[in-house]
Amino acid sequence: MSHRRVKKRTGAAVAAASAGLLGAAVLLPNANATPETPDAARTFSQADAGQLGPRLARDLGDQAAGWYYDADTRQLVVNVLGDQAAERVRQTGGEPRSVQHTTAELRASARALTADASVPGTAWSVDPRSNRVVVHADSTVTGDRWERLTEVTGALGDTVTVRRAPGTFTPFAGPVDGGDTIFGGGSRCSLGFNVEAGGAKAFLTAGHCTQASPTWSADQAGAEPLGTAAASTFPGDGDFALVVYDDQSAEAPSTVDLHDGTSQRITRVAEASVGLPVQRSGSTTGLSQGVVTGLDATVNYGGGDIVTGLIQTDVCAEPGDSGGSMFSGDAAVGLTSGGSGDCTQGGVTFFQPVTTALAAVGAQLPQGAASDSSGAAPDDGADAGLGENDGDGGLGFLLDLFD
Repeated sequence: MSHRRVKKRTGAAVAAASAGLLGAAVLLPNANATPETPDAARTFSQADAGQLGPRLARDLGDQAAGWYYDADTRQLVVNVLGDQAAERVRQTGGEPRSVQHTTAELRASARALTADASVPGTAWSVDPRSNRVVVHADSTVTGDRWERLTEVTGALGDTVTVRRAPGTFTPFAGPVDGGDTIFGGGSRCSLGFNVEAGGAKAFLTAGHCTQASPTWSADQAGAEPLGTAAASTFPGDGDFALVVYDDQSAEAPSTVDLHDGTSQRITRVAEASVGLPVQRSGSTTGLSQGVVTGLDATVNYGGGDIVTGLIQTDVCAEPGDSGGSMFSGDAAVGLTSGGSGDCTQGGVTFFQPVTTALAAVGAQLPQGAASDSSGAAPDDGADAGLGENDGDGGLGFLLDLFD
């Protein structure tokens, strides 16, 4: 591998209801509507919904309780807590949905979970579709842990719902077992996105991967060195790392391997939004797809490894997929962190937001790709913190890497 290349598998203008709502007219070129029906729900592209949704949520303040994109009906759904807010949403073409709980109430419940029920094998995020905090408990949450979790969630009433997740929550780093991916310290992970940092070629991967080793290679034997970790975060406020290429003449394109002999060019970065269709590429399971189901997720991998600020999805992943790319169209969205289940039975998988990782390490996509905070797919024209830990839960797989 002479070039140290890692890729083997590896119109209308819609006026706002008032200047006080959005401050100006919002251009929605792909909204399919006629001027004669201003209060009828319109159809939106994911991109347009991603632009309007955050503005509506911000401007409606405590009269809104989140939003999401319904891909089946192509509608922007905004949770509201009053008739006035509902009317404002209708006037912008959105679909208002009356809900019971405010965003503040749901975030308070998430904080209570962090303080009183952060047991290994649990994860939670605010779900605008159900207007609740959804808690997932893996197979290790039994006995006293289950009793503790149900006691706390029971006291929080219908602001919280508890669901079982298959398998155990664990970061998806994998042991060395062959294959073409990135290797380091007896671990196997996946390259996320190639980037530029301070004029140097580098790539992003998962932070828990680089805890196994600071140096990474393209082969198991280490005969084809790739680079050295320059920054790493795990656990705490994220799961990401920056690895700088040893050979700065290495070919490092801004592409994602689709594992069918083709690749997807990545030209920009986007924030995730609930309902956003995404794909994940990883060295173990190749390409899989799903949707974003939650934001600002907290996951307790056990052993004191609690990570906040993640993206929750229904995309499957398995050990060795860690660090791999999550993308939507040509937009980079996330880096695979961990989760439960597998690509046979399905599961819950969490991702590090790429926007946060890039900002933390001072990097950008190659060729000056722009960052987009809309949470939209460009081609498609719960507060939480560290909590108490009482065991190593479902992290045994990762711990094996350090033996």
